Amino acid sequence: MLPLLKRMQSRLEDTPHLLRLGRLINDTVLLKVDDQEYYLTFDKGHLAQIQPGPSRKTPWRFAIITDRAALDEFWQTHPKPAFHDIFGLVTIGRARIDGDILALVKNLRFYKEFLAIPREEVFA
Repeated sequence: MLPLLKRMQSRLEDTPHLLRLGRLINDTVLLKVDDQEYYLTFDKGHLAQIQPGPSRKTPWRFAIITDRAALDEFWQTHPKPAFHDIFGLVTIGRARIDGDILALVKNLRFYKEFLAIPREEVFA
Protein backbone atom coordinates (compact mmCIF):
# COMPACT_ATOMS: atom_id res chain seq x y z
CA MET A 1 0.00 0.00 0.00
CA LEU A 2 2.86 2.39 0.76
CA PRO A 3 4.26 2.28 -2.82
CA LEU A 4 0.78 3.11 -4.14
CA LEU A 5 0.51 6.08 -1.77
CA LYS A 6 3.92 7.29 -2.97
CA ARG A 7 2.70 7.11 -6.59
CA MET A 8 -0.41 9.04 -5.58
CA GLN A 9 1.84 11.65 -3.97
CA SER A 10 3.82 11.97 -7.20
CA ARG A 11 0.69 12.19 -9.35
CA LEU A 12 -0.74 14.87 -7.06
CA GLU A 13 2.34 17.01 -7.74
CA ASP A 14 1.70 16.65 -11.48
CA THR A 15 -1.97 17.69 -11.22
CA PRO A 16 -2.20 21.50 -11.04
CA HIS A 17 -5.97 21.67 -10.65
CA LEU A 18 -5.80 19.43 -7.55
CA LEU A 19 -3.04 21.54 -6.05
CA ARG A 20 -5.21 24.60 -6.66
CA LEU A 21 -8.20 22.91 -5.00
CA GLY A 22 -6.10 21.92 -2.00
CA ARG A 23 -4.16 25.15 -1.56
CA LEU A 24 -5.89 25.88 1.78
CA ILE A 25 -5.57 22.34 3.19
CA ASN A 26 -3.10 21.88 6.04
CA ASP A 27 -4.27 18.72 7.78
CA THR A 28 -3.24 15.20 8.65
CA VAL A 29 -5.63 12.48 7.52
CA LEU A 30 -5.58 8.91 8.78
CA LEU A 31 -6.12 6.28 6.08
CA LYS A 32 -6.60 2.88 7.69
CA VAL A 33 -6.69 -0.06 5.30
CA ASP A 34 -7.36 -3.37 7.02
CA ASP A 35 -4.90 -3.26 9.93
CA GLN A 36 -2.43 -0.85 8.30
CA GLU A 37 -2.48 2.85 9.19
CA TYR A 38 -1.08 5.69 7.11
CA TYR A 39 -0.96 9.30 8.23
CA LEU A 40 -1.18 11.58 5.20
CA THR A 41 0.01 15.09 6.00
CA PHE A 42 -1.16 17.72 3.52
CA ASP A 43 0.55 21.12 3.41
CA LYS A 44 -1.12 23.68 1.13
CA GLY A 45 -2.53 20.84 -0.97
CA HIS A 46 0.77 19.00 -1.32
CA LEU A 47 1.10 15.58 0.26
CA ALA A 48 4.09 16.54 2.39
CA GLN A 49 4.47 13.30 4.35
CA ILE A 50 3.22 9.72 4.41
CA GLN A 51 3.87 8.21 7.80
CA PRO A 52 3.08 4.53 8.37
CA GLY A 53 1.44 3.78 11.70
CA PRO A 54 0.07 2.91 14.05
CA SER A 55 0.88 5.89 16.21
CA ARG A 56 -1.05 7.23 19.15
CA LYS A 57 1.07 10.38 19.07
CA THR A 58 0.14 11.55 15.57
CA PRO A 59 -2.96 13.77 15.65
CA TRP A 60 -5.31 13.54 12.67
CA ARG A 61 -8.28 15.63 11.55
CA PHE A 62 -10.41 12.81 10.16
CA ALA A 63 -9.96 9.14 9.33
CA ILE A 64 -11.09 6.98 6.44
CA ILE A 65 -11.21 3.36 7.54
CA THR A 66 -11.80 0.65 4.95
CA ASP A 67 -10.52 -2.68 3.64
CA ARG A 68 -8.17 -3.33 0.73
CA ALA A 69 -10.74 -5.27 -1.31
CA ALA A 70 -13.13 -2.30 -1.17
CA LEU A 71 -10.35 0.08 -2.26
CA ASP A 72 -9.35 -2.23 -5.11
CA GLU A 73 -12.94 -2.12 -6.36
CA PHE A 74 -13.08 1.66 -5.77
CA TRP A 75 -10.00 2.09 -7.96
CA GLN A 76 -11.46 0.20 -10.94
CA THR A 77 -12.01 2.24 -14.11
CA HIS A 78 -15.75 1.57 -13.88
CA PRO A 79 -16.45 0.60 -10.26
CA LYS A 80 -19.59 -1.26 -9.25
CA PRO A 81 -22.48 0.77 -7.82
CA ALA A 82 -21.65 2.21 -4.37
CA PHE A 83 -17.92 1.60 -4.93
CA HIS A 84 -17.56 4.78 -7.01
CA ASP A 85 -17.41 7.12 -4.01
CA ILE A 86 -16.12 7.14 -0.43
CA PHE A 87 -19.59 7.93 0.87
CA GLY A 88 -20.92 5.04 -1.21
CA LEU A 89 -18.47 2.76 0.61
CA VAL A 90 -19.76 4.09 3.92
CA THR A 91 -23.36 3.51 2.84
CA ILE A 92 -22.76 -0.17 2.10
CA GLY A 93 -20.73 -0.68 5.26
CA ARG A 94 -17.33 -1.11 3.59
CA ALA A 95 -15.83 2.09 5.03
CA ARG A 96 -16.15 4.40 8.01
CA ILE A 97 -15.31 8.07 8.45
CA ASP A 98 -14.26 9.21 11.92
CA GLY A 99 -13.26 12.58 13.32
CA ASP A 100 -14.00 16.04 11.94
CA ILE A 101 -16.22 15.23 8.98
CA LEU A 102 -16.64 18.96 8.31
CA ALA A 103 -12.96 19.15 7.31
CA LEU A 104 -13.65 16.40 4.75
CA VAL A 105 -16.86 17.94 3.44
CA LYS A 106 -15.35 21.43 3.10
CA ASN A 107 -12.67 20.01 0.80
CA LEU A 108 -14.64 17.09 -0.57
CA ARG A 109 -13.74 17.50 -4.23
CA PHE A 110 -10.02 17.57 -3.42
CA TYR A 111 -10.15 14.44 -1.26
CA LYS A 112 -12.41 12.55 -3.68
CA GLU A 113 -10.16 13.31 -6.64
CA PHE A 114 -7.01 12.57 -4.66
CA LEU A 115 -8.33 9.17 -3.56
CA ALA A 116 -9.37 8.40 -7.15
CA ILE A 117 -5.87 9.03 -8.60
CA PRO A 118 -5.12 5.28 -8.95
CA ARG A 119 -8.04 4.98 -11.39
CA GLU A 120 -5.99 7.02 -13.87
CA GLU A 121 -3.18 4.44 -13.82
CA VAL A 122 -5.45 2.04 -15.68
CA PHE A 123 -5.21 4.33 -18.73
CA ALA A 124 -1.41 4.67 -18.58
